Amino acid sequence: MRGLPATLAEQAVAQLARWVLWTPVAFGAGAAIYFGLKIEPPILVGIVTAGVALALILVARLLGWRLGFAVPTILLAVGLFGFADGVLSTGLSRAPVVPEGTGVVEVRGWVVDVASSSAERSRLLIAPYDISGLSQATLPKRVRVTLREAPDARPGDAIAVRAIIDPPPGPASPGGYDFARDAWFARLGGVGFALGEVRWTDLPAPPLGLRLEMGLNAVRWRLSERLATDLMRLGDSNGAAGLAAAVATSHQSWLSEAQADDLRNSGLAHMLAIAGLHTAAVTGFVFAFIRLSVAAWPWLALRVSGKKLAAAGGLAATLVYLALSGAHPPARRAAITAGVAFIAILCDRRAVSMRSLALAALLILILQPLAIVQPGYQMSFCATASLVAMAELWPRHGRTIHAPWFIAWPQHVRDWAVAMAMVSLVAGLATAPFALQHFNRMATYGLFANFAADLVASLVLMPALVISGIGEALGLSPEMLRVPLSVAGWAANAILAIAHLFATLPGAVKTLPSAPEAALLTAFLGIVFACLWRGWLRWVAVPLAGAVLVWPRPPAPVAWIAADGNNAALAIDNRVVTLKPKVRAFASGSWATRRGLGAPFDPQAETDLTYDCDRSSCWPKEGTSPALGAWWSKKRLPTEAQLDALCQASDILVLRADVAPPATCSKTLVLTSEAFARGGAAEVYARRGGGWRLEWSETSRGHRPWSAGAVDEQQPDAPPRDAASGLSDSGG
Repeated sequence: MRGLPATLAEQAVAQLARWVLWTPVAFGAGAAIYFGLKIEPPILVGIVTAGVALALILVARLLGWRLGFAVPTILLAVGLFGFADGVLSTGLSRAPVVPEGTGVVEVRGWVVDVASSSAERSRLLIAPYDISGLSQATLPKRVRVTLREAPDARPGDAIAVRAIIDPPPGPASPGGYDFARDAWFARLGGVGFALGEVRWTDLPAPPLGLRLEMGLNAVRWRLSERLATDLMRLGDSNGAAGLAAAVATSHQSWLSEAQADDLRNSGLAHMLAIAGLHTAAVTGFVFAFIRLSVAAWPWLALRVSGKKLAAAGGLAATLVYLALSGAHPPARRAAITAGVAFIAILCDRRAVSMRSLALAALLILILQPLAIVQPGYQMSFCATASLVAMAELWPRHGRTIHAPWFIAWPQHVRDWAVAMAMVSLVAGLATAPFALQHFNRMATYGLFANFAADLVASLVLMPALVISGIGEALGLSPEMLRVPLSVAGWAANAILAIAHLFATLPGAVKTLPSAPEAALLTAFLGIVFACLWRGWLRWVAVPLAGAVLVWPRPPAPVAWIAADGNNAALAIDNRVVTLKPKVRAFASGSWATRRGLGAPFDPQAETDLTYDCDRSSCWPKEGTSPALGAWWSKKRLPTEAQLDALCQASDILVLRADVAPPATCSKTLVLTSEAFARGGAAEVYARRGGGWRLEWSETSRGHRPWSAGAVDEQQPDAPPRDAASGLSDSGG
């Protein structure tokens, strides 16, 4: 113990050479603080913060401090830059959002992309030319419309459709995923449902930038369509066409919902989001092919560097694949990481190192500071950092010289098997805290599923799709591409079979309610410290990575009510009972998943056991706790007798009709439409001494540009945590 201070000092000094690795952590911390604010700071605060950061760097430079004193100052300055970048990116992303209550409108515009998430969910991303009832000044840049049937429209088509359009929705529950925030930075100003068929129309020529975007998306769509069609012509009947198209161009229009669920429940959901695995497989194949081709041509091998030529080809492949994938955020992150690696080779630096990863992470955060609070960024870079840290610690043995093939090959197979198993294990452990916190699910057999599927995807599926994609782009016939297409179909079917096998095993998926935010922060810091720190002290931080798993969960809410007050759900015996199982099931399902509640086998039958419901109201049956009653209809007003009976039967009453609650409601928690308009979705908690406590989604998200309260300056603030209609402390 007497030598411990000296040992710790030595450990700290050893980190000075790696201080650059902590710059993306500092930058991300500043951006995370900005996105965690409840009130939007003025743009002047961002400018002042950037000025202070610049002054700190200049002072550290001019005073010539020793590195040990300069490092904290520089990291603090980088963190301030991250905060300022968040403020700036929010301001630059500002775009019109359709007003609340827009309702049924006629949308005319150009199809930018087909954004289907599966064969059963057809969506069009539209750049509107005009929307009935909205002026050009209030016209959103993009709207997304969900269709009832598969779309016949293609990117670049000018269409008209009658649809219900609303602003992007906020969190389905307090602290839940905020779609409106992501939509703000994507400049998506409205979402809705089509009420009729898509009609083609004549519109003026779109702007040049939009034409280029639609042209690229049209190429992607045609390529995915040809791949899927050709695979089905070759006899595919198991869904390989859907997976092949998804990993080639990110279009999931040929993938069934059942297959997508198998991939999620087996821990292979990353197959559906073009990211590091896909980019590494494609660019790695191109790199290896070019380098092998140069080595096989002695004349060329003596005159050029095969490794650098292969790196240039890999960089070009990265850009092409980024364009074909739709350049979604995960693909952009993977492309930047791969691009930094190939540029490092061209500059005679190590391609895979912590420094190149830190540079890629910092570039991504500068371009997209929102990434720091997105699961994809957290998972991908923690996994990559863990793998690079493992590579730094991996023992390197000298190769056996002139060993017979029957000795050398088994050794290579053994080494590859051990390496692949360790890659799956380390990456799975690094991403597990984020999967549990954000998606509330853990694939029990994910390690084994990834070990098998990732090998097939990297060595067979992606190389075959590269060859097939090049052939399709050149217009070759399916007969000429029969071999690579057949190989790709076999590999895709193998991955789907692996996913189905592990997704249907007993106990394949474990669900866990989300932990407090402090648990995820602890796990994140533990992983980062273990990866970046040099020395034995890194192992002290490893147990912190399991904080999300072991952190105590607070008591679950007893009820949830939708943001518009048109649905509600109860938590009964650790399962969810939804009053309207068929109305906006995604919101109630998201809440149930986040709180770790099990879904009943027959939701409607479960509701009928506890409630008497019709189109206008829901009455709790005797013994239901909490007794949550509801009058859904706004047009049909309840009679005085009905309202009196509802108040007497209910501990909590959702009252959407514009009527005053009677005196019999004095001991009932009454939630009106006005409360939901201000507060959004609500969670109800039981107090120990009786009564109820409310949590509101608008209170948890704060007054930000993407929140309803910030978009409409005349809208009142969200109600306080323990108030709704002034009755939250009295009822029950």
